[in-house]
Amino acid sequence: MLAAVDLGSNSFRLHIGTFDGERIRIINSAREPVRLGAGLDSRRNLSQAAIQNAVACLARFAQILQSTPLTGVRVVATNTIRVARNASSFIPLFEKAIGYPIEIISGEEEGRLIYMGVASTLNLPLERRLVIDIGGGSTELILGEGPEIEQVESFSIGTVPASTRFFDGERITANAFDEAVLYARSMFEDGVAPFHPRYWEVGYGSSGTLRTLADVIEKNALGDGQLSVKNLLILRDLLLEAGRVSKLDLIGVRPERASVVLGGLSVLIGLSQELGFKSLFAVEAGLRMGVLWDLYLRQRKRDRRQDSVKRFMKRFGVDETRASRAASNARALYAQAAPDGALERMIGWAGKLHEVGMVVSHTGFHKHGAYLALNADLPGFTSHEQHLLSVLLLAQKGNLRKVQDAIADTEVIRAIVSLRLGILFMHARIDPAVAPVRLSVRSRIELTLGQSLTLHHPTLAYWLSKETTTWAEVGHQFVVRNSR
Repeated sequence: MLAAVDLGSNSFRLHIGTFDGERIRIINSAREPVRLGAGLDSRRNLSQAAIQNAVACLARFAQILQSTPLTGVRVVATNTIRVARNASSFIPLFEKAIGYPIEIISGEEEGRLIYMGVASTLNLPLERRLVIDIGGGSTELILGEGPEIEQVESFSIGTVPASTRFFDGERITANAFDEAVLYARSMFEDGVAPFHPRYWEVGYGSSGTLRTLADVIEKNALGDGQLSVKNLLILRDLLLEAGRVSKLDLIGVRPERASVVLGGLSVLIGLSQELGFKSLFAVEAGLRMGVLWDLYLRQRKRDRRQDSVKRFMKRFGVDETRASRAASNARALYAQAAPDGALERMIGWAGKLHEVGMVVSHTGFHKHGAYLALNADLPGFTSHEQHLLSVLLLAQKGNLRKVQDAIADTEVIRAIVSLRLGILFMHARIDPAVAPVRLSVRSRIELTLGQSLTLHHPTLAYWLSKETTTWAEVGHQFVVRNSR
């Protein structure tokens, strides 16, 4: 069984699901309205009260996770935690409470996961669609066909800023609504052209806010009961007629959910005016279902990260033959140095991308490659994984003082030395998978070579002597031995 935890700006949610041969079936779920986004102050610091409330929620989620035999768990954080300036101080508290690492995903990655969740539920491989997700702190638009994603954009507007900025929690005025809609339009106007209705056949609103608006329209029999612009305007008029949250008499609009309805409604109306769509279909699937599918596909070796690396190589004109040889060498050496190591795939990807920085300059290309890997949009990679990939690319050549902090970890040392030697052997045309080569990394780094290698590759001794000096500079012994 797999678990997905979504730390959203309005609510924290948990899904536990299992693959039944055709789809992922949800067997347990939990939701708590933590209102994290409302806990951000004017300097974008999360308040202590909001932090404590979140920690208590995550501790309860941890009890659910601990009571279930799970093969994979992924905890993702979205907009509020993305923008919180004091995230580094409270993330360790959150991770301790939930018992798992927390991934702060980009808005673009959030959109891709949302689309994965929707596409996997619909299972319509030829349908051209737009998926809209309005969250507490951001709105994602994703254009695709069947399972394939073509365009993703994340906009920094959601229900929390829209409701807190224009509605005081009680009064509902026409002027406030007009200003909220105009604000939403201003946030969307420069970025929605690629998502115009001429590019898709069906529009979907995923989970959360869109589902709430659809339920309110349906349960109160507004218009024809569909999630259409016409019915959104009817809902707006009913809210204005009430004038105050305390006077609302609509099924599904409890006082504690009014801010979501007010903020979400103004954002969606503004988006409809900028984009020009008439109606959407609300679907339950979204981010958490996408996270579950991503976990499932990773376990089946159908990893989105592999596709990202391939696209990145193509984009920057990487020589595939050299890249594949370096990656193969590095993985073969890592298998010797760390038989049970967890970084084999990461080392392979670093090998594939080791020359990507040459698109900028052949001088210091490892530095350019490290920068690109750290800052590029790489679907499927978490920010932690991109940081590690960047470290490996930076450490592939030259001195190691620049990654001094990283090599405090023995596993990272094994990865770096495997990558450096893998690239060195690529240049020397030596295949460590079949050549008499043995790498061991324990209290020291020890490389054992067959004598024939140094005879047939006279420059090898020179480069390995430089490697010995490089590792010595950072306090690690690198020993080269010859075997008969």
